[in-house]
Amino acid sequence: MADVASDVLEIIAKQAKVEPAAVSRDTKLADLNLESLDTIELIFALEEKFDIEIPYNANEANSAGINFTTAGDVIDAVAKFLDEQKGKA
Repeated sequence: MADVASDVLEIIAKQAKVEPAAVSRDTKLADLNLESLDTIELIFALEEKFDIEIPYNANEANSAGINFTTAGDVIDAVAKFLDEQKGKA
C-alpha cells in the first residue's frame, strides 16, 4: 500500500505541477488548483499507471461511492479498485 500511496501522490503532484513533497494524504485537491480537465487527466494517469478502470465521473461528489476531495481519498479509491481487480483475477 505504501508504494501505491507514494505513486498516487507523485502523480497528483505532477498533474498539479508542484513538488511531490508538497502533497500529502491530507492535501485537498482544490488547494492544488486542479481544474476539472486536470482531474480527468489525473484519472487517466492513475488508470494507466495501475491498470485499473475508474468511473469517468469519479471526480464528481460521491459518484460510485468515491470522493476525490483529498489526496488520501484518491489513494483509498485506487487501493479499492486494485483490491477489486485482484478479486476478479
